[in-house]
Amino acid sequence: MYSATVLAKKYFRYFLTASNGKGHGTHSPFVFDFIKLVKNDPEKYPCYPAIELLRKQLLKDKNVIEVEDFGAGSTVIKTNRRAIHKMAQSSLKPKRFAQLLFRMVKFYQPQTIVELGTSFGITSAYLACGNRSAHLYTLEGAASIAGIARKNFNALQLDNIKLIEGDFKTTLPPLLSSLDKIDFAFVDGNHKKIPTLQYFDLLLQQSHEKTILVFDDIHWSKEMEEAWDIICRHSAVTLSIDLFFIGIVFLRKDFKVKQHFSVRF
Repeated sequence: MYSATVLAKKYFRYFLTASNGKGHGTHSPFVFDFIKLVKNDPEKYPCYPAIELLRKQLLKDKNVIEVEDFGAGSTVIKTNRRAIHKMAQSSLKPKRFAQLLFRMVKFYQPQTIVELGTSFGITSAYLACGNRSAHLYTLEGAASIAGIARKNFNALQLDNIKLIEGDFKTTLPPLLSSLDKIDFAFVDGNHKKIPTLQYFDLLLQQSHEKTILVFDDIHWSKEMEEAWDIICRHSAVTLSIDLFFIGIVFLRKDFKVKQHFSVRF
């Protein structure tokens, strides 16, 4: 992982070079709609308060759990015995990004959603609430974390989520082979280059031209930046949007020329 200083410098460079985030001067009608109708949608949707209340409870929870880490590992907590509030501080996707994912699902209405990295289920809840008729399959490596996520799903009365426990290497391939297709995927698991590219390749096999793939922490480290660059250059990707902390790729064949946008968020 990049140091805080290096990450801050990279963010500053991104902020100076990215488009202003308001849609002005954006020559792609598709990206203009994404910016105006999705990214900048100001509405406070009814599900927001209930999910954010659970986030607050997690941030105050001093209980300690045993965690088996299958990914790149926490850069903040170095032991397998971890306090829930400490984990919540470092692992939960910030509200503005989690709510952006909700708005993406609400706007594009995917029916089959796959999430790699459930954590405590806050982002999962936003994804599931974006389209209550969709099926969300969310994968979590650690059983203790998955147990807390299940409690949160029950508290929110979300019945369109299937949580799958275990190492992604063993759980993702059979899940994807059981699905006819995926419409939306959020990859927030093992933040390493090779696993990220492996997930991308597996997801592509079940994707179609309307599928949307979202990758977390694309500037988290040098190898994650390398992975993001390879993904963007893949022949199946026709449009990519860099929001610094997350990256979004589209596979639409009606985009005849590959395009890449960096947008402030």
